[in-house]
Amino acid sequence: MAAPPQLKAIHHHLRTAQEHEGRDPVVAYYCRLYAMQTGMKIDSKTPECRKFLVKLMDQLEMMKNELSDNESISQEVVGNAHIENYALKMFLYADNEDRSGRFQKNMIKSFYTAGLLFDVLSVFGELTDENIQHRKYAKWKAAYIHNCLKNGETPQAGPIGLEGEAYDDEFGAEGGGPSQSPQGPPHSQPSFHGHPTNQPSSSNFNNIQIPPGSHAPANTPAEIPPPEAQPIKPVPVPRAMPVVDPSLLNNTQEGDVRLTAEDFTRAQKYCKYAGSALQYEDVGTAVQNLQKALKLLTTGKE
Repeated sequence: MAAPPQLKAIHHHLRTAQEHEGRDPVVAYYCRLYAMQTGMKIDSKTPECRKFLVKLMDQLEMMKNELSDNESISQEVVGNAHIENYALKMFLYADNEDRSGRFQKNMIKSFYTAGLLFDVLSVFGELTDENIQHRKYAKWKAAYIHNCLKNGETPQAGPIGLEGEAYDDEFGAEGGGPSQSPQGPPHSQPSFHGHPTNQPSSSNFNNIQIPPGSHAPANTPAEIPPPEAQPIKPVPVPRAMPVVDPSLLNNTQEGDVRLTAEDFTRAQKYCKYAGSALQYEDVGTAVQNLQKALKLLTTGKE
């Protein structure tokens, strides 16, 4: 089911969904959900776009029913962690290959796919600053390395300073990476100033926090077995530990608070989210949701 030309911006998210159909249906589902939400914003009025988006909605509904027992689909916080972990896994693999000077198509594709999956995280809300930086770096690196290899040049390994690198929507025509359009790419990537030899060896480059490549998995993304063979357990992303509101400690329900059935449902939702977060050792998210539930139950307000 090819997207109309007007929805060119979501072509690669749909391709990523198709590639993960058998390997990781959760990734496929959220890639399509992102594509549908983005497509609705781009063009939902012309007949061809409307017809395509309706078919995509039907496909999503079918997938949701088929995956109804999967917590990554039924619980948003678990789905968020699943996609974030998968994106970071691909990013770390590509970053490790890049830092080791092993420039090949799989690594370029991994950088670019990681960038697309950081896009997909926006279905759960606003991206963290860290994920915005990872997305920016991954897409830029994919373009830079691809263009170097295309021009017969040897890429500079690791974080470097270059200007004018960009990528367009013609990714993967040869199974490699993005190519630069002669008319100029539709999406401009960030400019990184300075000469490579003047850049620090630290993983902090122009405020982009790059995880140490030494933690990358040994297998390439193409070799990652399906979920049933190797369940993906999200690796907790370092977050600032929220401070517990002292006013909520040892608090009891106020006498004039009247809770509705909807209030109890919301409180149960927060507790469920907290429990799911703890399964992935995400203490920060668990504490935040428990605070919300406690505040709602004791004050009647969120």
